[in-house]
Amino acid sequence: MKRKFQQYFWCCALVVFLVLTGCGWSVQSAQALLRQHHDSPGVLRYHSQVSIKDEKGYAWQVLLFKQNYTSAVKDLRLRLVAFPNVVEIAHHQPLLIETAAGRLLNASDAYALAEPVPNVGEYNLTDILPKLPKTEALKLYVPLSGGQQLILNISNTVVTEWQWLVKEID
Repeated sequence: MKRKFQQYFWCCALVVFLVLTGCGWSVQSAQALLRQHHDSPGVLRYHSQVSIKDEKGYAWQVLLFKQNYTSAVKDLRLRLVAFPNVVEIAHHQPLLIETAAGRLLNASDAYALAEPVPNVGEYNLTDILPKLPKTEALKLYVPLSGGQQLILNISNTVVTEWQWLVKEID
C-alpha cells in the first residue's frame, strides 16, 4: 500500500511539473519595466523602460514618459537611445509607427529645435498613443541619416504597459 501511494504521489508530481512547465513556455513574459524617479523633492514620476535589440543585434533603450506635469495636457514622449557611434538618428524626421494591422502613424520629432546627440531620438506620442491598439505589437521605423530606416519591434506586452502607464498612473 505504501509503495502504491509513493508511485501515485510521484506520478502526480510529474504531471503537475509537466503542466506547469508547458504553461510557462507558452506564456509571453513582460519585457518592459515601470520605473519611478524623483522629479523634485516629494514628487514621483513614472516611466516605462525596455531594452530592445534591432535587426543588427544592437541594444536600444526605449522609454515612454510624461512631460509637462504642470499643464493640463501632459505630453507623452518616446525616447530612443542607441549606443554612441553605432547609428545616427536623422533629427527633424518623424518616427513611423506600424500597427499589426498595417496602419501607419507618424510621430513628430520632439527635438525640432535642438539636436542633443546623434544617437538619441525623442518623439511626441501625445496624439498617437490613443490611436494605437491596446495589446498588439508595433514596428518602429527609426529615421537614420542618409535616408535609411532602422526597425525596432515593440512587443504587445510593452504596448500594453504603455497604455497602462498613460491611463492608470499619473
